[in-house]
Amino acid sequence: MTTSPGRQRSAVQRCADHLGFHLVAEASDLGVSARTTSPFERPALSPWLRRPHAYEAVVWSHVDRAVRSVEHMTELIAWARRHGRTLAFGMPEDGVPLVVTPLAGGSVIRRCMELARDAQREAETISARLTSAHATLREAGRYGGGLVPYGYRKAPHPSGSGWCLAPDPETASLVRSLVSEVRSGRSLIALARELNDRGVPVPRDRQAQLQGRRTGGRRHGRDFDHSRWTSGTLSKVLRSPSLKGHRTHGGQTVRDGAGAPVLIGQPLLSDAEFDALQAVLQTRSNGTRRPRRPTSGEVCPAPAGVRSDWLEQYTLDCYRRATGKEAPATREDLLRDRVRVTVAKGRRGGGPERSRGPEASRLTFTIEGRAPQSG
Repeated sequence: MTTSPGRQRSAVQRCADHLGFHLVAEASDLGVSARTTSPFERPALSPWLRRPHAYEAVVWSHVDRAVRSVEHMTELIAWARRHGRTLAFGMPEDGVPLVVTPLAGGSVIRRCMELARDAQREAETISARLTSAHATLREAGRYGGGLVPYGYRKAPHPSGSGWCLAPDPETASLVRSLVSEVRSGRSLIALARELNDRGVPVPRDRQAQLQGRRTGGRRHGRDFDHSRWTSGTLSKVLRSPSLKGHRTHGGQTVRDGAGAPVLIGQPLLSDAEFDALQAVLQTRSNGTRRPRRPTSGEVCPAPAGVRSDWLEQYTLDCYRRATGKEAPATREDLLRDRVRVTVAKGRRGGGPERSRGPEASRLTFTIEGRAPQSG
């Protein structure tokens, strides 16, 4: 539940004026849940909590805007005492701010804990209601919010009540193309790299576009404009039963009382197409790959590693030069021609150039029966 940012700012200002504080900065973490995210993990607030020397007090409009759990309140009070800082909560309904100084007595601390416990119970009640409501919507084949499965977009429900999901004209055709590429032998790493090179938005960024929101986000204290495709992201899209038009929850098909799948709209793939795709993906996953050819039992005396996407690009480039083939090489082509790349040990450290690609001098490319190529 979101309280108006304007009302929160007004309450904070009144609290500051009442206590004679001068506000030096604002930390606004809209859309970040106080129920699940500690104050020390919030993108805007946490940097300020890491430099308490820059101010004397932290002011919130209400206790539930600061924390919604007893555990987080305990952490916050311990931080304030450790650094000699004051916590202030506007509490508009009481007419008097709740102030926790570094030397606050037991009655003040108990009051904070009671309010944190009340906020925690309220949050748990709201969460239970939402969970129940979403379960009902899933069983009815209606869209109840959250991340839209890739290849779909929100659309009015045929009944005229609520929403369902329909194929997204821009991404549904891309999904079908990706399925065809995977079944032809292309790797998920290569396909993810191509999607990034073409600037194709990942599922979360695509939903942000459809909703008119900015793409990207914030990670490790840094803002980024868009997320990048990985083989894991692509695998999650291609393994989802939503491609068959199924409503899913936790990655699994939602079924009605009779055990039949609950449909959310027109399928992007038929059952047969989806099953064939899963069979291909399954043969590539750990534990189900074909057995390795037996070796002489030798163990590499100097094992070395290199990023998989760099290694794959190097291998494909060398293969095209060696064979003269213009068409994209498939996994089957490489296996049939017994392609092999060995990686030599690299040096430690290095400058920015180390992040631009592999050291070609470390790599040796071989097609069975041909002379090896180095660098």
